[in-house]
Amino acid sequence: QARLVESGGSLVQAGGSLRLSCSVSGNIFSIIPRAWYRQAPGKERELVAMISTSQGTTTYADSVKGRFTAARDSAKNTLFLQMNSLKPEDTATYYCQGIQASGNNDWGQGTQVTVSS
Repeated sequence: QARLVESGGSLVQAGGSLRLSCSVSGNIFSIIPRAWYRQAPGKERELVAMISTSQGTTTYADSVKGRFTAARDSAKNTLFLQMNSLKPEDTATYYCQGIQASGNNDWGQGTQVTVSS
């Protein structure tokens, strides 16, 4: 069964950068990864960035605009999140969200990003 797999999370100092990746294991085109969410301890999961392939646009949370960039490699069906100028408040588990061929949402297991001050 295909599933979304995130990688790239780590411990980094404030001001540093990380690049997250989200790929599909198994039948790599059975799920289309399209968005990044994050969830900090005690907080609700929030949208970080979403790519609309139909409109060719990317939506970002206000808190990450100008610092984070989402991109897709369509040939490899992989989603990326380049995170620059990281802040302690960016500390969270980052989740990849995708769409199955059935139209249902699918989620990865998450990757931990910790930003130290």
